[in-house]
Amino acid sequence: MLSKTIIVADGDFPKHEIPLQYLRNAVRIVCCDGSVEKLLAAGMKPYAIVGDMDSLNAKLASEFADRIYVDKNQETNDLTKAVLWCRQMNFNDLVIVGATGKREDHTLGNISLLVDYAEHVKVIMVTDTGTFFPFLKSCKLPSLPGQQISLFSINPETEISSTGLKYPLNHNKLKNWWVATLNESLGNSFSIEFSKGAILVYMKFPE
Repeated sequence: MLSKTIIVADGDFPKHEIPLQYLRNAVRIVCCDGSVEKLLAAGMKPYAIVGDMDSLNAKLASEFADRIYVDKNQETNDLTKAVLWCRQMNFNDLVIVGATGKREDHTLGNISLLVDYAEHVKVIMVTDTGTFFPFLKSCKLPSLPGQQISLFSINPETEISSTGLKYPLNHNKLKNWWVATLNESLGNSFSIEFSKGAILVYMKFPE
């Protein structure tokens, strides 16, 4: 597993071994301010702490004063602030963990933001059950036979086709979020074709 810049959001801290391995192998870990305590409890330290600092206690703010980057912009959330800071630092290969759990509205918001981030950086989101990949153009992904796959379209007018999935798409428009969920890879890869819009691909971890 390649070492990358890992962003830890302030959702549920990872429990599954795969996101934990990303953290252990990270070149650098960038924390949203609310996730610092959980990272320290797991025996790791932040390379940088980014956010409005409303969730960071005074003791930690003093201890890590040399790596705090305050962003008071109320038009974005702390995860977006962390991604923008990484981009400014030319850290453009990102893995986001800890972005799901707690409140469902935050979870949905964080997942949807992947498409915006993908316009500027290479990014994936790793949860305790699988991985979200944002794509702005047609793609081919490695997989395992029987691996569970779900697709989500940001634009309901986007026509999507697929090869290598148990339930193929043929210029389908995904009018609701559930329409292309619970699919399955037939082999060692599958392909998604579309000409406009953006697609989120969720791949469940093999069991």
